Amino acid sequence: MTQKGRTTRRNPVRRGRKKGSTSFLHKLRSIPFWGIIIGGVGVLAIYCYILFHFFVDPYSFQWKAIYGETKYPQGYHIRGIDISHYQQEIDWQKLRNANMDKDPVSFVIIKATEGNTMIDDYFNDNFYQAKQNDFVRGAYHFLTPDVSASSQARFFLRQVHLEKGDLPPILDIEDDKKWKVAGRSNQQIQQMALEWLRIVEHAYNTPPILYSSYKFRHDILTDSVFNRYPFWMAHYYVEKPREDIKWMFWQHTDSGHLPGIKGLVDCNIFNGNREQLEGLLIQKD
Repeated sequence: MTQKGRTTRRNPVRRGRKKGSTSFLHKLRSIPFWGIIIGGVGVLAIYCYILFHFFVDPYSFQWKAIYGETKYPQGYHIRGIDISHYQQEIDWQKLRNANMDKDPVSFVIIKATEGNTMIDDYFNDNFYQAKQNDFVRGAYHFLTPDVSASSQARFFLRQVHLEKGDLPPILDIEDDKKWKVAGRSNQQIQQMALEWLRIVEHAYNTPPILYSSYKFRHDILTDSVFNRYPFWMAHYYVEKPREDIKWMFWQHTDSGHLPGIKGLVDCNIFNGNREQLEGLLIQKD
């Protein structure tokens, strides 16, 4: 375009980096090399702290347990384990002489039955050996949602014959996917648990022990009627269990290591002394 014989020239468009970007790069180049190193180390340190604080430290009990270092809660001295076919054959002589953080193994709780047809493959031998090796022993039933609680209770009573000096019968009810698949409501789960507990309590004339996770007990077994049953709580990898639910046994890890047992085993403590444990045991044949 011309104006009065002159050619009008437009200002050329400058392409390339923006001024701010150039300024930032200029400042970055002006930083001494040692300053960049220190800054990088600082960023890495912050990253490591966040990683440890949020992803490693909360699970340190678990890492230590899995890699061979069982962490035993302090302040308790009556310790025991629970076993099933997962432990397979046990060297009972070694287990008899084993210690759990300087304390002997005082009690052994054994899986007995599940549903109304299944007996644990190792129950009879484990139940006999526990008695022969002077452990306080117990037996538990794993409750399933697919058959009635009454049929499961009668099946347990036919297969398990507790004696004087044994722990009361134990009901294991867990947050299993089977409950959701079966479409059981919280109220139905409570009714099934109570039906089993009442039938077995009538047979032994003593309240059974109720085993579950802290969350399952807190969220689903909410009726106050469950407070009369001694609670065995599964609550892993914490220094101490939650205090809003009264408990008698605490399963504090599923990754314990003991002589005589191949692989991992659940470790537990009793919330009391030896005299209190003996007071809980079945008193009559």
